[in-house]
Amino acid sequence: MGSALCAACAPPAATLAVPHPVLPVIACGWYDGTLRKAVLALKDGRRDVAEALGARIAPAVEPGSLLVAVPTTRARLRSRGVDGVALVAETAALIAGATVLHVLEHCGGDMQRGRTRDERLAAHDRFRAVAQLEGRSCTLVDDVCTTGATLTDCALAVRCAGGIVTGAVVVAATKSPSS
Repeated sequence: MGSALCAACAPPAATLAVPHPVLPVIACGWYDGTLRKAVLALKDGRRDVAEALGARIAPAVEPGSLLVAVPTTRARLRSRGVDGVALVAETAALIAGATVLHVLEHCGGDMQRGRTRDERLAAHDRFRAVAQLEGRSCTLVDDVCTTGATLTDCALAVRCAGGIVTGAVVVAATKSPSS
C-alpha cells in the first residue's frame, strides 16, 4: 500500500501563518484537495501517510526543539491502532533533529468533529499534562487547525504544567472557520 501523499500528487508545500488568538501557528497547506484526503487517511490510521505528513511539516520544525503532539482520544486510539498525530510529530522530529514529548492526554469532552464553530470554541479542559514541564519551551503539533480551540486547550495544559508554548505546527488549516 503506497502513500496517499506521493510527490507526484501532493500540492506544493507551503508555509502559511494561521490566525490564532493565543499563539503563532504555521500550517503546511490548506485543508482541501489532496492534502485533505491525506489527513483523512491519517485519521483512518494510515501509518504511511503519517510518515509522509511528518516529512512535509519537518521543514517548519526548529532543530533541537521540543514537540508536543496533540493526542487522540483513547477510543480513537483503540479503533485506529495508532495515534496519527504522534507519528507525524515523531517523523518530523527525526528529520528535523527535534524531540517529541508525549506529555498530554485527552481527558474529557467529546471530539471536535461535527461541532459548530461556537461549540468548538466553547470546549475547554479536554487535555491535561501528565508530566511537569518547568520552564521548557514546546511547539504543539496537530493535523488540522479549524478554529484553533484544540491548540488553545493544549497550550493551556502545557502552561499549567509549567511549560512555555512557543507556537504550533499543523499539517493543514481551513481557509475560513467552519460552522
